Amino acid sequence: MASINETEERGEFGSSLGFIMAAAGSAVGLGNIWRFPYLVGENGGGAFVFVYILCVLFIALPLLFNEIALGRKSGKNPIGAIRDTGGNKFWQLAGVLCVLVCFFVFSYYSVIAGWTVGYIITEIINVPVDFAEFVETPLYVIPLTFIFILMTILIVLGGVSGGIEKASKFLMPVLFIIIIFIAGRAVTLEGAGAGIEYYLKPDFSKINPAVILQALGQAFFSMSVGWGLMITFGSYLPKKSNIIQSAGWIAGMDTSVALLGGLMVFPALFALLPGKDPAAGPALVFDVLPKVFAAMPGGHIVGALFFILLMVAALTSTISMLEVPVAYMIDDRKWGRKKATWTIGLAAMALSVPSALSQIPGTFFNSLHINFFGNRLEGFFGIMDFVFGTFAVIVICLMLALYTGWASKISDYADELKLGAPKFKGPFRAGWIFFVKWICPIVIILLILNMVGVFGTAQAA
Repeated sequence: MASINETEERGEFGSSLGFIMAAAGSAVGLGNIWRFPYLVGENGGGAFVFVYILCVLFIALPLLFNEIALGRKSGKNPIGAIRDTGGNKFWQLAGVLCVLVCFFVFSYYSVIAGWTVGYIITEIINVPVDFAEFVETPLYVIPLTFIFILMTILIVLGGVSGGIEKASKFLMPVLFIIIIFIAGRAVTLEGAGAGIEYYLKPDFSKINPAVILQALGQAFFSMSVGWGLMITFGSYLPKKSNIIQSAGWIAGMDTSVALLGGLMVFPALFALLPGKDPAAGPALVFDVLPKVFAAMPGGHIVGALFFILLMVAALTSTISMLEVPVAYMIDDRKWGRKKATWTIGLAAMALSVPSALSQIPGTFFNSLHINFFGNRLEGFFGIMDFVFGTFAVIVICLMLALYTGWASKISDYADELKLGAPKFKGPFRAGWIFFVKWICPIVIILLILNMVGVFGTAQAA
């Protein structure tokens, strides 16, 4: 009887479509629609887009296969997955890092998601808001963050098929409908051609090591590899499901949303705010786009739709971020789903407060800074984002590639990928093994060495 209850608590995806929607939802997030456009703007437009697509195909996708295979083979959360496939305490550290990354990123990511909730309201009532003033007002930001975290908690309480799968099957199509509508409106604006050219016509002279590193870092961030999300979701996947096909759909949907995100931003930016620098940084979406919407006929409706889109994208990601530590508590600590979800959710609420306060100049959390191998990290939010949202994710990707490629028997994971995908053999199988054992680790090691300043000035991905 206990084992039946345990299965009910853990859950399983009811269909491959449910898995694809949930996993694509975890990959599709603010990274695609908020982070991707501003990185494109800062790194030479179309040249960055070209390098990013190569990084997704040749680095992120093999790692995505790797994580889903590890999750389904073990049927466990990231820590249990490594332990139950024979990994010692050292390799289990990768699983521990996955759980920590998801929890810590959930706490500060929800602050940005809270901004989207606020902007939905201001766009609907058509009241312009100054972005700098808004993020420096904790009486707005903290309650909005809590509301967003509460939404995430309520979905995860529903379990895998009843909560996550149902929500993802609804939210992902909504996301695509809105993004296609806004991108369609943006590219038909008078003067949009200059923005489309900037975005889609690569100037290969702008490709340099910094651009490559930024693109690689964004591919990890966007595709949700190195977070343990895909291990956890893979553990809920029936053995008959085709991982290769599912992962292809996930990568395709994720990349499509990122590319459409750019098509929403740059044509509208060049058409309605000519002369505005596209390298506006993280404020691009919140500071520049409301001005773009205001210049459109019926712009506040388009603006409200856009920020609903951002909130939906954030929600599909935070559902999976919360699910990773919840799955650990259910698997290893034998907690019930309700206790695990509320405990971790409320702890994330508490931890979100310093991230919200770090946007206010003069506060302790704003003036906090550390030196990380030559990178000066400023503010509680900035420190969390670099340490957990960037550096730890890349270290996890390296550890997982080395674990399955070298410390474990990689043929076992290739066999797992072949279940449900009989054509995964010959050159496809050999190519995947070669990439996981050699190409991915070498590229990631070079990235880490650059981040810690071995090749000169340290570069944050």
